[in-house]
Amino acid sequence: MIRLFVPFASLSALVVVLALVLTPPASAVAVDPNGRLKDPQKEALARDIMADIRCLVCQNQSIEDSNADLARDLRQVVRERVAAGDNPDQVKRYLVDRYGDWVLMRPPVDRRTYLLWGGPAILLFLGGALALANSRRKRAVAGRLSAEEEARVQSLLDEVNNP
Repeated sequence: MIRLFVPFASLSALVVVLALVLTPPASAVAVDPNGRLKDPQKEALARDIMADIRCLVCQNQSIEDSNADLARDLRQVVRERVAAGDNPDQVKRYLVDRYGDWVLMRPPVDRRTYLLWGGPAILLFLGGALALANSRRKRAVAGRLSAEEEARVQSLLDEVNNP
């Protein structure tokens, strides 16, 4: 009987190693088998727009990356608008008119969103001011003793110093 040299302990280990080596990495982009535009430039434009549109189901994921049904529908709408000749601003305006500014990954800075954009800075400033005021108040309270408390502290110190 002829024995072949196999560097792996078993055939199952060989199969596992081959599966790991030959398996391509997973793509993070959602797949629309029927939805791609035939013109590669328009498809690239549509994908750029999709990256700026928020999935309304997933919230912090673009419709380009989401596999939700609504995201697939919105990708189709974007492709239809691009195929019809709309530019990116027109496509985004179309979606904002239907879903509001929330559909944009980067909402515009205007009078309705000042609090959204400035809120973190305002909260940071207020937190710092409260911390500073609290530390000053504690220092001021700790420095003042009533006459009775001072007499008690002095008597304790006298007892310790003069046994």
